[in-house]
Amino acid sequence: MTVMTKDLKPKANASNQANVTRFLAKVEKNKAILTAKKGEHGKPCRLIFAMDATASRQPMWDKACHLQVEMFNATVMQQNLRVQICYYRGYQEFSASHWLHNSEAVREKMCSVSCLGGHTQIYKVLEHALLEHKNHKVQAVVFVGDALEESIDDLCHLAGKAGILKIPVFIFQEGKDPRVRQGFQQIARLSGGAYAAFDVSSAKELGALLGAAAAYASGGKKALEQFSLQHSGKVKQLAQQII
Repeated sequence: MTVMTKDLKPKANASNQANVTRFLAKVEKNKAILTAKKGEHGKPCRLIFAMDATASRQPMWDKACHLQVEMFNATVMQQNLRVQICYYRGYQEFSASHWLHNSEAVREKMCSVSCLGGHTQIYKVLEHALLEHKNHKVQAVVFVGDALEESIDDLCHLAGKAGILKIPVFIFQEGKDPRVRQGFQQIARLSGGAYAAFDVSSAKELGALLGAAAAYASGGKKALEQFSLQHSGKVKQLAQQII
C-alpha cells in the first residue's frame, strides 16, 4: 500500500497543478472580457439630429421644436448620449453644433433656429454624418423634414454607405406628399433605419418617434423594442422596420 501511495501522489499533484493553471487562465480571460465590456459601455453614444428649417415648415415649427426639446429632456439626457443639432435653410446654409450632453444646451440650440426659405439639403446631412463617423462613431441619424428636392439616386448612394457603416437614418416626414414619402422610405431602408410620417393632427407622435430613435442610439435594437412596449401605433411600426 505504501508503494502504491508513493506512485500515485506525484500524478495527483500534476493533475491539481493542471487544474489550477486552467482555472487561472479562465480567470484572466474573464477579466479581459469584463474590462473590454466596461470600456465599451463607458463610451458615449452619439446621435445626429437634423432638421429641415426651410419656410415650408414654419406653420408647425414652434410646436415641433417644443416636442423635440421635451423628448430630449425626458429621454436622451437620461442616457449616455451626445447629441449634435444640424439644420439647413436659406441659400445653402447648413449648420452643425458641437456635441451636446445636457438638456439646457439642446434647448437653447433648438430654440435659436428659425425657418428661412430655401431648397432641401439632405445630401449635406448624410455627407456630414459620414464625415462625423470617421472621427467618432455615430450610432444613429434622425432627420425631420417635409420635402425632397434633390436627386434620389445621389441620396440613396450616401444612404447605402451609411448602411454599410451601420449608421441607421430615422426619417420622420411632416405631411403626406407621396413622392417625398417614397424617397424618404428608400433612404431609411438603405441605411438600415426606419421611416414614419406625422402631421399637425398627430404632432404628439413626433415626440414618441424621436424618443424611439434616441432609445436605439443609446442601447440598440433591444432598447428600441423595450421602448416600443410602452407605446403603440407608429412607434411599434418603427421598431419592426429595424432588422
